[in-house]
Amino acid sequence: MRTGIATVCLSGTLKEKMQACAIAGFDGIEIFEQDLVTTSLSPEHVRSMAADLGLTLDLYQPFRDFDSVPEELLAANLRRAEAKFRLMSRLGMDTILVCSNVATASIDDDELRAAQLSRLAELAGGHGVKVAYEALAWGKYVNDYEHAHRLVELVDHPNLGTCLDSFHILSRDWDTAPIEGFNPEKVFFVQVADAPKLSMDVLSWSRHYRVFPGEGQFQLAKFMGHVVRAGYTGPVSLEVFNDVFRQSDVERTAVDAMRSLIWLEEQSARWLEANPTPAEAAAGPGRRRHPMELATLPRVAEPAGFNFAEVRAADTGALETLLGQLGFGFNGRHRTKNVQLWTMGHARVIINEEAPAAAETAIAAVGFDVDSPVIAAARAQQLKAPAVPRKSQADEEVFQGFAAPDSTEIFLCQGSPDGTAAWVKEFGTAAGTAGTGAAGPQAVIDHVNLAQPWQHFDEAVLFYTSALALEPQPYAEVASPTGLVRSQVMTTRDRGVRLVLNLAPLLQQEGGPESAGTGSSGDAFAGTQRRTYQEHIAFAVDDLVATARAARGRGLEFLRIPANYYEDLDARFDLDPAFLATLSELNLLYDRDADGEFLHFYTATVGSVFFEMVERRGSYDGYGAPNAPVRHAVQYDHLHQLKLTA
Repeated sequence: MRTGIATVCLSGTLKEKMQACAIAGFDGIEIFEQDLVTTSLSPEHVRSMAADLGLTLDLYQPFRDFDSVPEELLAANLRRAEAKFRLMSRLGMDTILVCSNVATASIDDDELRAAQLSRLAELAGGHGVKVAYEALAWGKYVNDYEHAHRLVELVDHPNLGTCLDSFHILSRDWDTAPIEGFNPEKVFFVQVADAPKLSMDVLSWSRHYRVFPGEGQFQLAKFMGHVVRAGYTGPVSLEVFNDVFRQSDVERTAVDAMRSLIWLEEQSARWLEANPTPAEAAAGPGRRRHPMELATLPRVAEPAGFNFAEVRAADTGALETLLGQLGFGFNGRHRTKNVQLWTMGHARVIINEEAPAAAETAIAAVGFDVDSPVIAAARAQQLKAPAVPRKSQADEEVFQGFAAPDSTEIFLCQGSPDGTAAWVKEFGTAAGTAGTGAAGPQAVIDHVNLAQPWQHFDEAVLFYTSALALEPQPYAEVASPTGLVRSQVMTTRDRGVRLVLNLAPLLQQEGGPESAGTGSSGDAFAGTQRRTYQEHIAFAVDDLVATARAARGRGLEFLRIPANYYEDLDARFDLDPAFLATLSELNLLYDRDADGEFLHFYTATVGSVFFEMVERRGSYDGYGAPNAPVRHAVQYDHLHQLKLTA
């Protein structure tokens, strides 16, 4: 599949955009007219630079408001078009995007439109240019891709074809199956974009909220499956208008964009495999069925569970105290690295002591149990995930690792049926391991909550979907004292892994907002990224009440939950008075739905990290979302009290 991207997707100058596209591995680009108009580079220079970078110049766009106009305006439009055709000759480009008219269309007549498009195609043919006619979703008279295709067929000129844009088609909920009946020689170009499902006017939706494939909710694999089955062999190019992308680092956004096309190519191949036509089913698997060849990635199973979580801190004392109070046992230090191991049952927490002195306590790495770490790592690297090497001795576990968009290090570990980890033997024995034995408290990592920088939230969703086969669930928004928090849950189908991505407001520090930074130490137990938001690790236990009482006995200071909360809880659920009294006594939070119950409590924050202890009863599958505003408010109050007493 030939890959492309419109320069409008990216920040920076035309030169910077072209260089970023080449670095990311794109085959070609669409030149957005404004990028050319505002550059100091001559068309000849742009053409030469593209050749040097190994990029083809696939489409010049957009040419607006051509059709459905009176004759005097048509003459001006044809003069304008011929000027662009001469410009394209200097660029070495042969395809132009012509959009259905929005602003100046005044005559609703298909015969007139066809005649005008025919004159445009004839003019284009004299310059060696092909016209790709696109139905804008908000076009005045032509807003349906099948309507645009009928006009192309009516004109029947070799220099006029159609452009299929997934946003304009899927935003209107048009059926994409008819694409398979199109003459592939009349499909001149294909543009793809994803988007969240929003209730707003389609023009604003398009201009501000498009995202790369895999970051929204459109059925793009199905769309592309129909395109491929039609016999199309041209470029598949990204056209994404997004305010965040156009403010973000150009090279990083280009890599994210390329990852999305790699993912879409694989998903399209899988859709075709899962939805064969009768003829394809009769032919059987293993045969190339379509002119466009779709590459696939190494197939991997979703992670079986969490292997470990790593927190790094310059001063580890507060973390050690907190884990000990929760019931974790100290399992010693690593024999070659400055890290500690703390465990409770199969919940394993690494404390990394190698953080810089000024670094804030933060989650540095997460380990996942997978069937084949090497194959899973190869898939991630093909999806443009940067590898994270781990220094190890000859007799130490070899971890496959790569960096997530927020710089959290992701490590792939060989899972075991009994939930143990072979690398634990690399840590020296230590006294005080009450949390590890069969008689001690048992726990597993229930979920990990990672805070995402605002400009990379969509990128993170695609990353975990494509690289780790996690499935995004419907996102939620939660009110907090510092603003609205957007929460995106990513899970495996069996909920063995629950990863929560939060897009949260910046925490205000004295002197102003924190500045975000990233970094990586290149070690499984040594991440160095900075965080500006709170994030946490949640541990599931069988008896939260007993766990809370034991933690209180070890000196844990619980966050004070307001009495108003328990009055509201009683009103909502009509709980047994004794049970409600226990919840209030221990500062526990509670939720219930048709499937089960959920009990949990949170610790105070250390740096940007806190811990949560949970108990799931029945088949409860949530995270206590109704309690989230309470947690945010209580932690906010706690942090401010600490500042006042400091």
